Amino acid sequence: MPPELAQALADFETFLAAERGRSAHTVRAYVADVHQLLSLAATEKAQSLADLDLDLLRRWLAEMSTAGRSRSTIARRASAARTFTGWAARTGRLSHDPGRRLISPRRGKHLPSVLTPEQSAAMLDLATVRADDADPVHLRDRAALELLYGTGIRVGELVGLDVDDVDLDRNVVRVTGKGDKQRTVPFGIPAARSVRDWLSRGRPRLATAASPPALFLGRRGRRWDQRQVRSLVHDLLRASGSTIDTGPHGLRHSAATDLLAGGADLRTVQELLGHASLATTQIYTHVSTERMRWTYRQAHPRA
Repeated sequence: MPPELAQALADFETFLAAERGRSAHTVRAYVADVHQLLSLAATEKAQSLADLDLDLLRRWLAEMSTAGRSRSTIARRASAARTFTGWAARTGRLSHDPGRRLISPRRGKHLPSVLTPEQSAAMLDLATVRADDADPVHLRDRAALELLYGTGIRVGELVGLDVDDVDLDRNVVRVTGKGDKQRTVPFGIPAARSVRDWLSRGRPRLATAASPPALFLGRRGRRWDQRQVRSLVHDLLRASGSTIDTGPHGLRHSAATDLLAGGADLRTVQELLGHASLATTQIYTHVSTERMRWTYRQAHPRA
């Protein structure tokens, strides 16, 4: 890649992390997308950002479409490109912003997979049975799952928790979400009981002198990894006989759906989940409607 393009990409990465406060995951994704765009530009003999134009951006999206990329993937990469060209124009690296006229396909709308309350309970009951052996890992697993389902937080937010983020006197947890925004989320008695048990009987047995202040630790005393949490959820769902195989995000969907089904208002659920836009939360109203229709068809003699 020509030096000017490589330097622009490095500066853009710094901008996303330092000035926009984007998460490490988002920064990696945006930088990877823009790297792909600039690599295409380099193959077409581009030497500077001035060689980026709308035609090049459109060809880039067209290549992805021809390669069979999903609408959501193309939409996300187009968003990354627009963020990049907008930043380049604002900082004087481009005389104008070609990304302003870039149109990408709309993301396909789909209802997220959710567990029924009975499926969630079966998974949590199995985690409780396993925790009866007092293995610190099983105590951790039960506490983590109770928090995931009880609060609806993201898996990245869960593993990012430190011990002092949990207030067991008030049954709330301080969560750092996207954009380093903090919010306080309540949890119930089962989660409080499981977390207290983990902190008193489990965590001290895994912690080492070099352990971070993380709430959840792995077997070697390090901060727990997101991939291990995903594997745990898949494993317990299969073992509990669930017909839905989902990950931690499925527990988040389920928590939101159950809150709305129980009478919570959209604004409250938006705050609990940390959604920037109410429109993101509204998808769960469709899920609740679908569940209601399914229940009606199963229960009503004239359905």
